[in-house]
Amino acid sequence: MNRIVRLKARLIVRGFSQIYGIDYLDTYAPVVKLASIRILLAIAAIYDLHIHQMDVVKAFLAGELEEEIYMEQPEGFEIGDPEEDLVCKLLRSLYSFKQAPRIWNQRIRRFLKSIGFE
Repeated sequence: MNRIVRLKARLIVRGFSQIYGIDYLDTYAPVVKLASIRILLAIAAIYDLHIHQMDVVKAFLAGELEEEIYMEQPEGFEIGDPEEDLVCKLLRSLYSFKQAPRIWNQRIRRFLKSIGFE
């Protein structure tokens, strides 16, 4: 008999409604080319090196927003009088933000530089 141990939920904003110049300015984040990965794997194979990969599960949630962004309260979690139409001010990046990859890249880059990478 299967039993549910825990339930998960993920808050995702409607990034498609973001307006350039108001909600975000830059979206660029570097992306590795497949050819670069193949070269790296070939070099590792030739020199019998070990490669370690990591996946940051909640990477896009780690970035701190530079812009002021507000969202409607999530359905089922409304606080306050329904007539007031309160909103949430976001402090961190969320999934589906257009700028989320760039914000994450800035954060990991600062960290890697702080520990001596160039």
